[in-house]
Amino acid sequence: QVQLEESGGGLVQAGGSLRLSCAASGGTFSDYAVGWFRQAPGREREYVATISDTGADSVKGRFTISRDDVKNTVSLQMNSLKPEDTAVYYCNVNGFFWGQGTQVTVSS
Repeated sequence: QVQLEESGGGLVQAGGSLRLSCAASGGTFSDYAVGWFRQAPGREREYVATISDTGADSVKGRFTISRDDVKNTVSLQMNSLKPEDTAVYYCNVNGFFWGQGTQVTVSS
């Protein structure tokens, strides 16, 4: 069973950057479809980006997902952050395994 752990969340001002990381145990990211999702208060969980695409329209051009096969991690580089990016961010494998999430808060 794959276990995922996200890290790197925090509080940042609008326009700032954060880099989230997802580490896996019990599996290798290169063998899976990996993505990032987020859930804002009172809203449904939504797709952010996967390794194989450019991301949701709301983050395109600002967020970049990458994979490090040596460290077996997947990262989400988030630039030009906006208050509406505030959410708990989750790493996902194969649409089935989820991490516990990491909180990102963007202040205006």
